[in-house]
Amino acid sequence: MSGKKGLELLRSIATMMTKTNGYDRCLQQLVMVSGGDGRCTAEFKVQEEHLNRAGGLHGGYTATIVDVVTTYALMTKENATPGVSVDIHVSYLKGAREGDDVIIDANTVRAGRNLAFLECELRHKKDNSIIAKASHTKYIGSS
Repeated sequence: MSGKKGLELLRSIATMMTKTNGYDRCLQQLVMVSGGDGRCTAEFKVQEEHLNRAGGLHGGYTATIVDVVTTYALMTKENATPGVSVDIHVSYLKGAREGDDVIIDANTVRAGRNLAFLECELRHKKDNSIIAKASHTKYIGSS
């Protein structure tokens, strides 16, 4: 799935996910920018609710973004299922503060019969500096 169809799919999935009473509501600020063919780009502005006690972008929120946006990227692959997380590794390289604009780029490295391997970067929109780099492995096989 590519281009416009991929972006339309991502926007509909994101809307459905954030309109629940569950945890995914915390992602309402996420805006889908582009997607398709195993990729997804999104962005958000860091708000007070995304901060840790020290005033920086919360590491748990960053990991949640990695989980969700890489899954969205995977779902733009033909015949893909969202699967379940097996491993998420996040390296935190730079902080972000309230008001900062953040870009998230996620890519499906490989989606096999049972496992999908994904990568993700969060970057400052103003200077493209990397906030976090991540890898995510998902089990996508049948039960």
